[in-house]
Amino acid sequence: MSSFEEAGTEETVTCLHMTFYHPCQGDKMMFRCLNFCKREQVRADEMPKFGRDSNVCRYNLMDTRVSRIQFSLQFYRKLNSSEFCFEIKNMSKKTKLIVDQTELGYLNKIDLPWKCIICFGDYQILAEIEEGESGDYFETHLHLAEVPILQERCLPSRQPIPENSISSSSFSSQGKNPMEIDENES
Repeated sequence: MSSFEEAGTEETVTCLHMTFYHPCQGDKMMFRCLNFCKREQVRADEMPKFGRDSNVCRYNLMDTRVSRIQFSLQFYRKLNSSEFCFEIKNMSKKTKLIVDQTELGYLNKIDLPWKCIICFGDYQILAEIEEGESGDYFETHLHLAEVPILQERCLPSRQPIPENSISSSSFSSQGKNPMEIDENES
């Protein structure tokens, strides 16, 4: 047998991709302490924190409006499953954390969906989980967005759009009503 055949099977690693956006990043450089575009290993038993306190937080946001500890993540395996997940917990007493449409108050926590948007203040973070098998550690891979994430994802507007894709405001206000036309007519 060759050494290749005897080598252990390589485990894949769960990776949490996080894309950060803030409208004032160009001026205030609040993400200057984050290590972008390079994967970083985090031990599975560690709970990485995001916030402005560099003594406590692994990921620092340089902004006085951010809480000392804004939120934390916990990596875990689901009970009776081989699936790994992340739990996100709001650690800020002053600012609510919004994960997709779920609002988290202080010390509230939920499972992080495999793809979601995390918001607090003017911060927008797109989080995407790349599944892996290793239970010893996971990786984070941080990215910087040039445009707002909510705009980029083209999230549906709150106003319903009629099936025919014509809104009532499309008609002139001269009292004309829409006319039904047989699709075989020209």
